[in-house]
Amino acid sequence: MSVLDNVEHRAEHAEVWVAEASGAVAAAVTLTFAGQPYSEIARDNELEFRMLAVDPAFQGTGVGRAVVRQVIAHARSLPDISGISITSATFMERAHGLYESLGFQRVPARDWYVPGEDVLLFVFRLGL
Repeated sequence: MSVLDNVEHRAEHAEVWVAEASGAVAAAVTLTFAGQPYSEIARDNELEFRMLAVDPAFQGTGVGRAVVRQVIAHARSLPDISGISITSATFMERAHGLYESLGFQRVPARDWYVPGEDVLLFVFRLGL
């Protein structure tokens, strides 16, 4: 089972948020912190969000942007959180544009490769 399919496991070890529109699941995202099971890149005092997925029927409607804005607002409400980090595959150019439009910046020094694969992942960070 892929990590995206196993929502129950993610919910046991991280926060999973779901966005609904017209009674349907429009998007989902996982929030985690440094040292937690689903964290890949978070450092101390960072919230990391992962696996932001928007149903194709809702892509281009602003749902993804609304979810990321909620993540930002949530992070700002947390004591001791000074930044938000996200990993994004190099080919996810629309996502990169979304993150950059909301103030995230590339952090090439933190880019990393998927273990055992030749897949480079970009890191974006928003300081709070």
